[in-house]
Amino acid sequence: MEIIINTSIVLVTFILTEFSAWANHKYIMHGVMWYFHADHHKKDHKSWFERNDLFFIIYAVPSWLLIMYGMMNQYAWYTWVGFGILSYGIAYFFVHDLIIHQRFKVFTKTKNVYILALRRAHKMHHKNTGKEGGESFGMLIIKKKYIQDAAKKSKILYAN
Repeated sequence: MEIIINTSIVLVTFILTEFSAWANHKYIMHGVMWYFHADHHKKDHKSWFERNDLFFIIYAVPSWLLIMYGMMNQYAWYTWVGFGILSYGIAYFFVHDLIIHQRFKVFTKTKNVYILALRRAHKMHHKNTGKEGGESFGMLIIKKKYIQDAAKKSKILYAN
């Protein structure tokens, strides 16, 4: 039973973190902390790293502290919250940095409808290079229109 509860905590935390990330992205990254996020939309330097990369700390530190203190307290429930946040961080790295932005050249060619939709939604988010007026602030949950457009594109790709 303990495994089911702990796994449920990880999964629920992962899902809630997507909504938290959406709100943080829309209201904090495109708000008071725009200075750190701006170079993600419009590169103003030659470094491979971005100021935006500092945002991983916002999730990494609480995750690490929850895991560490949870383990120090006989794997208290918040240990699993920390692992849920960590899981989201790993997913973020793979989806956002590898699949969407292709910071490392892997997964460059795909016909997968969901991945095509993710890339399109994110491209529309980056179409606006300013602080205001953006769309598609989430990472995993995207508007239906992007999935429909990607399905059409995927059919064309499979036809060729």
